[in-house]
Amino acid sequence: FVGAMVGLERTVLPLLAREEFGVASSAAVLSFVASFGLVKATTNLAAGHLADRFGRRLVLVLGWIAGLPVPFLIIWAPSWGWIVAANALLGVNQGLAWSMTVVMKIDLVGPERRGLAAGLNEFAGYTAAAVMAYATGEIAVRAGLRPEPFYLGIAVAAIGLALSVLFVRETRPAGTRESEGEPRAGLADVFGRVTWRDSRLQACSQAGLVNNLNDGVAWALFPVYFASVGMSLREIGILAAVYPGVWGIAQLGTGPLGDRVGRPGLVVSGLLLQAVAIAAVASASSFRPLLAAAVVLGLGTALVYPTLLAAVSDLSEASWRASALGVYRFWRDAGYAVGALGIGAFAALVGDAGAIRAAAVLTAASGLIVWARLGSSRALG
Repeated sequence: FVGAMVGLERTVLPLLAREEFGVASSAAVLSFVASFGLVKATTNLAAGHLADRFGRRLVLVLGWIAGLPVPFLIIWAPSWGWIVAANALLGVNQGLAWSMTVVMKIDLVGPERRGLAAGLNEFAGYTAAAVMAYATGEIAVRAGLRPEPFYLGIAVAAIGLALSVLFVRETRPAGTRESEGEPRAGLADVFGRVTWRDSRLQACSQAGLVNNLNDGVAWALFPVYFASVGMSLREIGILAAVYPGVWGIAQLGTGPLGDRVGRPGLVVSGLLLQAVAIAAVASASSFRPLLAAAVVLGLGTALVYPTLLAAVSDLSEASWRASALGVYRFWRDAGYAVGALGIGAFAALVGDAGAIRAAAVLTAASGLIVWARLGSSRALG
């Protein structure tokens, strides 16, 4: 249900910007991703610390309360500014609720199956995002871009809150058993470790940032680019669903694979696959090549996404693991804002295809950084 809240927007919102609100530039269209990314990144940082202090379940419920107004704001929005505000609330929802789903699973499985836990979590989230992206596209074909596609969001938010209140139990005691005897670390100390003092954690953070920079480009810029090369609304909906769908399903395999073979090789190969796929998107102008590129992009992201979560868990102590994951997720989701602002501005100078190619170059460079800092590590996985 957390993933479905993001999938709600992946097909329709970028097209809504151009067709209903008259937002002309790619940089302005990407503003809704920037607001989402900035708020989600900051909320991730707070979520991990709050979870270590007050427990996971409370943070999860607060996340769903923040998500309830989102579909209503989009449905009723008289201007693009309302959409940007709705996405800020969506960032709070995702930062609190998604953070807790992964932390709670890692609490429950223990140190030997962190990749499995992360893979299950991201499989559920991104498969739901893909289903919702396809469903909203189909509804938009039949009923228009607003309001009908977003009625699904009302149901998703209500069910997610109800499930969290009625059925989810606190998992912090399971994580606490693993951390007995370990010294606790303050948020400032953890932030420093994950951001610059530990080169391995720093490598994970920059890779996460680049990964979500790419996701922001795929979310907001790809649908506009697909329309510019002649794709129909139904074809755009399929392309918008295939990428997170492959990403979601493949994580059932890539998550536990990292537990068996180690993390660094999966991260490096995943980033290089992403770079190839993104470059292919910028060179394609018909449906089948774009579909193939979406599949490869999903596979590359599936190799990277749960593996980085597991790697950060490997490199942190149980007593400050939730905080470390919060800091990592802060930098990872800052990629949405960096992508929206940086790639959006670049698109204004060189066009959408040129900006997409620039994202491919950044991704390849990120893979090389991970290889340099983690390639020989024996401590991961």
